[in-house]
Amino acid sequence: MKTILNVIWLVLCGFWMCLGYLLAGALLCITIIGIPFGFAAFRIGLYALWPFGYTAVDRPGAGAPSFVGNVLWLVLAGWWLALGHIFTGIALCVTIIGIPLGFANFKLIPISLMPLGKEIVRTDQPFATR
Repeated sequence: MKTILNVIWLVLCGFWMCLGYLLAGALLCITIIGIPFGFAAFRIGLYALWPFGYTAVDRPGAGAPSFVGNVLWLVLAGWWLALGHIFTGIALCVTIIGIPLGFANFKLIPISLMPLGKEIVRTDQPFATR
């Protein structure tokens, strides 16, 4: 079932959301200071490309530097990417078939706002990194 949802997701919105994250990551990687933010954007972009069957969990040991980085991310790229998820999620929830896809978009909003200190893991192994 998750494969079918992922394919429908890819066609309707996953490809475009992934392109948004890749663009944000490329822009952030221009400066040396932005490279960690760019890597976070690339990581979330892959998650936005194929979200069903994966989840975001807190990374152990992420502390104050992740918080400061998340505040900078929120200002630089997170707000705009979250707006993309909100608008796409609302548009997908208009149809009955799109409701699970809209909810997946809403699931991506918190990680698009604050990605540092998170890891993307398979849903059958949510505690594999600990």
